Order: sequence, then structure tokens, then C-alpha cells
Amino acid sequence: MPKTRLNISLDQDLVDFIKVYVQENRTTVAEVISQYLLALKRQSQGESMEIIFSNPDFHKALIAVQSKLRDGTAKWHTFQEVFND
Repeated sequence: MPKTRLNISLDQDLVDFIKVYVQENRTTVAEVISQYLLALKRQSQGESMEIIFSNPDFHKALIAVQSKLRDGTAKWHTFQEVFND
């Protein structure tokens, strides 16, 4: 699908946050906004993520990851370690 440009104005604190967020998560502002808007679109069209979240194995894995992130036991890897760059 062809891309088009959209100019928006945001509060400075949101701009500061998103700049840090995209750098830490190796993504772009456009990708974050696109994913958010796609989630809104899916929700409004009744295509929610409930199917994925209702899977018991996925739910258990998600809870386990959240727990490791909260208690600090998650093992972090560099981009190079993961993708052999």
C-alpha cells in the first residue's frame, strides 16, 4: 500500500517519550503510530486479540515473561547476539 505523509502536533513530553521509546525498542515513530492505529482499527471492526490471548499456552508464556520482567530475572541480549550482526 502506498504511504502518505501525516503531520501531527503533540505535547513535548510525548515527543520526548516516543523518541526514547523508539530508540530503546529499535523501531520508528511511524511504526509505533501505525501499530497503535491498526489496533484501534481492528478493535472497531471486531477483530480483537482475544483469540490469541485466550490460548492457554500463550497466556501462560505471557504471564511468565511479565513476571521475569517485573522481578528482574529476565536475561537481556544485545541486538548483535540475537541477530548475529
